Amino acid sequence: MKKIWMIGQLGLLFGFYWLGVTIQNILMLPIPGSILGMILLFCLLHVKWFRKEWIEGGSKFLVKHLALLFIPATVGLMDYLSLFKGNGIITIFIVLFSTGLVMVSTALISNWLTGKSDKKQIDCEREKEGA
Repeated sequence: MKKIWMIGQLGLLFGFYWLGVTIQNILMLPIPGSILGMILLFCLLHVKWFRKEWIEGGSKFLVKHLALLFIPATVGLMDYLSLFKGNGIITIFIVLFSTGLVMVSTALISNWLTGKSDKKQIDCEREKEGA
């Protein structure tokens, strides 16, 4: 029964992907359909029209096996080794720099967002104490 439930959850996730791709194709948007599907899923979760329990198991399964999903892309790079031969050091530097940049920006944004939520929580606690 658990496997059937997970297949349904993966089907829901695929449905959001498919819906995003369909919207992208119909409206001829420059944003990838997978991103549109993710934004749609986020919006529905945010307004509580869609419960996270409906996709939680399937999404945990995908995250658990995420490394396997990168194998085809990595193997596909083998066709373009000639592009990387002369620029290996530059490519490594660019990858390390961009990874560091993403990590720092993610940390700053998450600290900024949690700082706002901490302030709201402190304000709520003060209101409860005053009441």
